[in-house]
Amino acid sequence: MKNYLRPLLTLTILGASFAAHSQTIDSKSQKILDEVTRNYKSKKNSYFKFSYTSGSGKNLRSQTGIFYSDNTRYKLKIMGTEQIFDGNKLYNINDEDKEVTISKPNDEQIHFSPLSYLDSYKKEYDVTYSGKKTMSGIPVDVIKMVPVKNNGLKNVTLYVNTPQKKLIKLEQITTSNEVAVIGISDYKENQKLSPNLFTFDKSKYQNYLITEL
Repeated sequence: MKNYLRPLLTLTILGASFAAHSQTIDSKSQKILDEVTRNYKSKKNSYFKFSYTSGSGKNLRSQTGIFYSDNTRYKLKIMGTEQIFDGNKLYNINDEDKEVTISKPNDEQIHFSPLSYLDSYKKEYDVTYSGKKTMSGIPVDVIKMVPVKNNGLKNVTLYVNTPQKKLIKLEQITTSNEVAVIGISDYKENQKLSPNLFTFDKSKYQNYLITEL
């Protein structure tokens, strides 16, 4: 469980460490993604549930989690593991091992949010509109992203509820055919959140091993 969040967060880093290269983005995809991005950024805060599936072949595993964000901070919970980014430090809390790790995140560790998926299309990817598809009775627009330089990924596919301007699913396939999928549901926006939601309270973890890197 200790490293469970690492592959989950890796899913959201779509080539951020690579230098810019020539790319093609079709106008329909750009229009859809820009509208969705503006929609998210206009909200005070966002909440959603998500399913996370990863692996290959018969070795797929699925879990569910919840996510809160106010665009500058976030809280993520999945399988007894919690991660808090308070805008400055990153807190990884593992209930199973009773451990807390505190660190100053690098750029690749603070991007777990729908905005990271949407902003990343502007860098290092050829982006193509792939048509419409019905998912759970909902018509969605499908957008395919293919890296212009080798970054370990074959492709990334975004599924967008365009009328609501929301990302509802992301699929990522690596060059080794590992699959990672995040399905997003139960959106809530502009809620009245506790002022302490994105704060780490050390007094609650007196029996935990706390390590600050």
